[in-house]
Amino acid sequence: MSTGYRTILVDVEDRLAVVTFNRPDKRNAIDQTMVHELHDALDGLVVDGVVEACVFTGAGDKAFIGGADIAQLKERNAIDALKTINAALFGKIEALPFPTIAAVRGYCLGGGCELAICCDLRVAGEGAKFGQPEVALGIIPAAGGTQRLPRLVGLGRAKDLVLTGRTIDAREAERIGLVNRVVPDDEVLDAAKALARQILAQGSLAVRLAKLNLNNSARTGQDSGLLLEQVSQAVLFESEEKRRRMTEFLEKRARKP
Repeated sequence: MSTGYRTILVDVEDRLAVVTFNRPDKRNAIDQTMVHELHDALDGLVVDGVVEACVFTGAGDKAFIGGADIAQLKERNAIDALKTINAALFGKIEALPFPTIAAVRGYCLGGGCELAICCDLRVAGEGAKFGQPEVALGIIPAAGGTQRLPRLVGLGRAKDLVLTGRTIDAREAERIGLVNRVVPDDEVLDAAKALARQILAQGSLAVRLAKLNLNNSARTGQDSGLLLEQVSQAVLFESEEKRRRMTEFLEKRARKP
């Protein structure tokens, strides 16, 4: 399936969606149209209930997302900031019921970096560049950047990136925990899809509840987190998929000499 959206492409095949940011002439910068189209597309994927993993990538080889559309950003005022235009979208991506993977080639800056870090996993090309340069424009990464980035890389490294606005390469991003895997640039999308297929091979309900618990761990205390974990496990213990998978495992082991 490929949509008629202006700024994104959506393709779904065998439970895997690939969402492509499609403004290559603007380094795939996030504008208001893209925000609206992403909301609509993601809502559709959730409602359809067919997709169980999603890869986000950028059109062309120059950028994943080079940042927000500065021309539009310049005109936004305090009321616009309180509308949480990008933050609401990134929160939706983080909360999607299925795992998400950012396949990053080229520049991944500002809002692009914030979108990447709200995904569950990140695969980067060797030539990828990451950064939160907002302070150079007189603002901060306020679409979740000051909250999610420290959870990924630690407070000290997050302060280094945000306060200096510097750009780092893929290897440094991997070293500090911002990126999960680095591959040759021309293998990024295939590597992200392969990672998604590895996840799709697991128990679907187990993966969904594991993501829910992991996300919850960043927001709540240990006691409430452990309670959610126990309830999730109780649900899984009664699932048909759990019984089937464990039966297959035991039968396979019994057949071994």
